[in-house]
Amino acid sequence: MNHDLARRRDRRVYLRSHPVLFALLAATRRRPVLRLGGTVIAHSPAAYLDGLTRVPLDRTAEGTTGGAAGRLAGGGLLFDQEGDAHRGSRRALAESLGADGVARLRPIWRAVLDRRLAPLAAGRTIDVVDVAAELSGATAAALLGADVDGRALATAARTAAAAAAREHLPGVTLPHHRRAARHAAARLNVLLGSGPDGDGLAAMLAVAAINTTVAGLPRAVAWCADADLWDHAGQAPEALTAELLRVTAPTPLLPRVAAAPGSVDGCPVRTGDRLILVARHAAGAHHRDPDPADPAPPQISQLVFGAGPHACPGARLARAQLTDTLTALAPHRPEVRKARPDRRSALPGWAALLMAAR
Repeated sequence: MNHDLARRRDRRVYLRSHPVLFALLAATRRRPVLRLGGTVIAHSPAAYLDGLTRVPLDRTAEGTTGGAAGRLAGGGLLFDQEGDAHRGSRRALAESLGADGVARLRPIWRAVLDRRLAPLAAGRTIDVVDVAAELSGATAAALLGADVDGRALATAARTAAAAAAREHLPGVTLPHHRRAARHAAARLNVLLGSGPDGDGLAAMLAVAAINTTVAGLPRAVAWCADADLWDHAGQAPEALTAELLRVTAPTPLLPRVAAAPGSVDGCPVRTGDRLILVARHAAGAHHRDPDPADPAPPQISQLVFGAGPHACPGARLARAQLTDTLTALAPHRPEVRKARPDRRSALPGWAALLMAAR
């Protein structure tokens, strides 16, 4: 297993797309939690969990996931709701993405995999990023009951997320950035058939499901190929999936704002403090290579999907899609021929990942 090659390649998606942010996180990761002015950076599992479960959060603050989601479709979303509304929406979404929901959607992405991976058997090259985009777009369209082409939906959702992501990152957000975000959101909502203002939930689900899949799935496949973990896809596919998701952490950090005082791993948090909850460090992605034969405890590997009331309801779906992709690729044992980082994506990922059978 060549984890050095895999780790070097995966690091490129950070260095090319979000170099300043990656440098900041790398420089501070030896501290469990660190305050820099009005920002608290949480690296340790305890600090990360405290930030999600023990500190009241402002769901609509500027520069947070909820704030961006609210501007994406006018509010009323899962990310910016409070109390009973929030819990009710999460229950409904969890039911649609539970075991029965995943079983209903599975034939859709498997059909995409069967068709898009077939060229490998003929010795041709495939672009795993494009496969992931079609796979995630078709799945999201079926989940939402939208009569729209999966690749077109994926393009619109990725564009909207990239425009909105500027509000998450350090730096100044300029007026033309906000205009671009509004226009991208309007195009997505029109594509979903809900008009420029959208119905909120559909747009949020499309953005979340598609962007995490297009960012995370190709990175996991590249790591699997570089470290030659293909045997595990047949022997322990669930363990391989959990370990690859842990080290690639498709959503590497969660930006939040404290709505009331609290503390994270002993560090006091004030109302209005900005929290940067680093999922990839909490899950040990920076120091422990994936090992399906000796995987990290579930309570650690699951941190990449959040925790408590902020756990990702799509975790089961994400695991199933990656497991099926790895299982379908394993007989070909593909290797990476070319990888180009995406400098504009909302999440660290590849713009293209060309692979061919060995």
